[in-house]
Amino acid sequence: MRFKRHISAAFAATLLVMASLAGTAAKAEPYVLMEIDSGKILAEEDATKRWYPASLTKLMTAYTVLRAVEKGQIQMNSPVTISAKATREPPSKIGLPAGTVLTFEEALKIIMVKSANDISTSIAESLAGSTYGFATLMNEEAKRLGMTGSNFVNAHGLFAARQYTTARDMAILTRALRTEFAQYDWLYRIEGLTVGEKRYPNYNYLLGRFRGADGMKTGYVCESGFNLVATATRNGRTLAAVVLGAPGQVERAALAATLLEKGFANETDGTPTPVAMYAQRPEDMEPANLRSTVCSPEVVKARIDRGDDENVLIEASQFVTARATEPQFQVVRFGADGPASTAPKYADVPIPTPRPDYRPEPQPVAAEAAQGG
Repeated sequence: MRFKRHISAAFAATLLVMASLAGTAAKAEPYVLMEIDSGKILAEEDATKRWYPASLTKLMTAYTVLRAVEKGQIQMNSPVTISAKATREPPSKIGLPAGTVLTFEEALKIIMVKSANDISTSIAESLAGSTYGFATLMNEEAKRLGMTGSNFVNAHGLFAARQYTTARDMAILTRALRTEFAQYDWLYRIEGLTVGEKRYPNYNYLLGRFRGADGMKTGYVCESGFNLVATATRNGRTLAAVVLGAPGQVERAALAATLLEKGFANETDGTPTPVAMYAQRPEDMEPANLRSTVCSPEVVKARIDRGDDENVLIEASQFVTARATEPQFQVVRFGADGPASTAPKYADVPIPTPRPDYRPEPQPVAAEAAQGG
């Protein structure tokens, strides 16, 4: 099921430039548009193609935590302790010192807004005893949900060859989060956080700029390109757009906005189909690797020269407007007074997979999105 994309002439010209630089990366862009209540896909492109999730992984991390709360293994005020191992994770990160304690609730806020890899690792260790054990729990939950095209080996989404998902599976996970744990919907629409003296705005450019936007999560590593799960609610109807492999932050948000707008206007083609009916095709099994194109020096420079921020997005998409109000920042609080996790603990057993590729970006992180966000 396809739909007709509506973009400005200026943005179309930019896309042509990006496409010529990025080559096949600009063509590789799976997406899904789904209605949350019914679980039906309204539009899709390569919905079952395996893809590296990047920090969309943190939605699975959040789901695993919320399931542990539901099982009584932890409470939202149970402690998450920053370990020495967690402090060594690459950016995106908060940089809290080892030994710092905060609650699972505060930790979930941080990974949803800042997409902090150090906090994700600390969540995994505090709940399951190790990142390996937490990944085991993630895969158990994914299997239970019917996420047949997914596998997880870490809680943050930094590149690992055996960590992959599909747009279909991310839609299934999004629906599970929004229907099973609706009381925590507020986690995905936090506009920004204050941690000590630092302020961190949400990477999701649609919040406050697209009518009805209420979540959920961004993701980026060089191998995946720019991913986004975006949700919006209008007149009691919630839609979710999953975009994988976009060439920039602007492109992923612009495509998600177009998908959502057309969905609300009922302008998608084809008959809505239950998400579970999409079966993986043989050609979908090997994840695309976009590092050589998305993170080539030429493409990174083009993104920086053009700008890859909300201001460019507003010019690019007729469905996105400037914020009417300043973003609201929540203060992250430290300490925890809840009981420690009673979930089964696992030793930190090495997973038989190639060492994750954490090579630095070809441009300074300050000028380009850090991996994870």
